[in-house]
Amino acid sequence: MQAAWRFFQNDAISLRALVEPLRLSGHRGALESSSNYVLLVHDWSKLRYDHVSKRDLVELPGHENWGYDLSVALLVDAGDGVPLAPMDLELSTSVGVYSTRSEERASPVAHIDQVLQTMRAAKDWQLPRIPVHVVDREADGLAQYREWSQEGHIFVVRADGVRCVRWEDERLSLHDISRRLWRREAFVDVREVSYQGRKARQFVAEAEVVLEGHGRQRTAQGRIHLPGPPLTLRLVIAQVRDENDKLLATWFLLTNLPAGVGAETISLWYYWRWRIESFFKLMKSHGQEIEAWLQHDGLRIAKRALVAAMSCTAVWQLQHDPSPTAREMETVLVKISGRQTKRTRPVTTPALLSGLQSLLSVLLILEEYTPDQLRRLLRQTLPTLTDSS
Repeated sequence: MQAAWRFFQNDAISLRALVEPLRLSGHRGALESSSNYVLLVHDWSKLRYDHVSKRDLVELPGHENWGYDLSVALLVDAGDGVPLAPMDLELSTSVGVYSTRSEERASPVAHIDQVLQTMRAAKDWQLPRIPVHVVDREADGLAQYREWSQEGHIFVVRADGVRCVRWEDERLSLHDISRRLWRREAFVDVREVSYQGRKARQFVAEAEVVLEGHGRQRTAQGRIHLPGPPLTLRLVIAQVRDENDKLLATWFLLTNLPAGVGAETISLWYYWRWRIESFFKLMKSHGQEIEAWLQHDGLRIAKRALVAAMSCTAVWQLQHDPSPTAREMETVLVKISGRQTKRTRPVTTPALLSGLQSLLSVLLILEEYTPDQLRRLLRQTLPTLTDSS
């Protein structure tokens, strides 16, 4: 622990250096994919701290909440939805933004503008598959769609249903288009999905729409309106319905993917966006407990977050490995984790992550003590426990 503390305090250890093993793992995983594309999922998470020793906390939404704003771009296999590795990380603090893309602190920008910065950086990563940037509704912006398209970036973004577009010579909201397509029986039942732990069916329909008018962009002086040409995009509408045909959820997806990628595939790729939510859960509550870390500032938190992300990436690689040896290792890690798992799902990512941490600690002990020495210590110091066993 002392060595790790000194490591994160060391100014010679940079975020750009720490992210390189992750990018290498992502590159290797994408190379093995069965798809011509790879998904780069963008998302943000608030890290809340009440440690008064941290010097650069920022005020977060909510009453008396302080912490950091974490931004991650996670690479996901477009062939099977397996998470490969976090490729980019930013942490916003009161003194600036720490990023894996630069050695210098940057000025904070809106989340939607961070996406373009990562898009541009991804072109230098030399990914072996075509990157598709997948983002939730926070990136729904006409000015950004135009800029991304002009620069040749491919994206899938969940749009707000109230957004108005031109379709079949009418100006309609996405909600109105969805209702008309449903009445025309244009939706196709494409697959079974899990929705909030329940089995459901996913239905998909598609339309070509034109986005017109002024876009909006945030600046230091406030929001400005930006004119631009009409932009034609594909609208993919994905609905989740239960066994009684009750509508549970609807996604309005805008994309500039070519027609060769089917609407059912696009809806599946967005469904896999939840991989990044699972990653944040691992980091915050199911393994790494990032909001309990005691490092004194955001830079040290960002460094440790990248090291923790390496553990997550190693576990994902283990789960993706089809060999019998990998299955045996999974069994060992679940046992050593001490976690209870369901009979229907005996191996979980949190259990593997916990088991990996425990195993590495045990291996460190075994470098100093043999099993016989440990048994002797146990008998001498805890005889009641050893007698009862």
